[in-house]
Order: sequence, then C-alpha cells, then structure tokens
Amino acid sequence: MTQEQVADLAGISRPRYRDIETGVAAARATTLMNVARALGLEMMMIPQAMVPAVEALLRPHDDDDLPAFISRPDDNDHG
Repeated sequence: MTQEQVADLAGISRPRYRDIETGVAAARATTLMNVARALGLEMMMIPQAMVPAVEALLRPHDDDDLPAFISRPDDNDHG
C-alpha cells in the first residue's frame, strides 16, 4: 500500500502519516489504531501481567509447529 492509501483509510493526511511513519511526529493511540486497521491489523492493550500468557499463546508448541491461533479471513464470512 502507498502512504496515500494508508493515510486515506486511516483518516489522516499523507504528510501526517509520513511524519508518524518516520518518527518525526508522535501520534495519539486512536490514530495508531486507525493506521493499524488500515493495514489490516488490530492493536490491543493488555495488562503487563498478562504479557507472558499472551507470548506463550503466540509461541509454537513442541508437539507441532503451528501457531496458537491462525487468522482465517473466511471465518468472518457468514453468508
């Protein structure tokens, strides 16, 4: 995606997006969430105490090399 496309989907200007991307400007959490969604990602905030549990979920297990969860775009298609 181009900076223009991401910025448009995130609801910000391309220069603003460029400044955030290059670290020239800081962004509010809501802006970062909108940029993440524009890129097909989701940001979540979790309590620090939960970080080890989340990391364990994301780590492959010894008995298989599959991730703890797999994103399946077609799961959202109920039609």
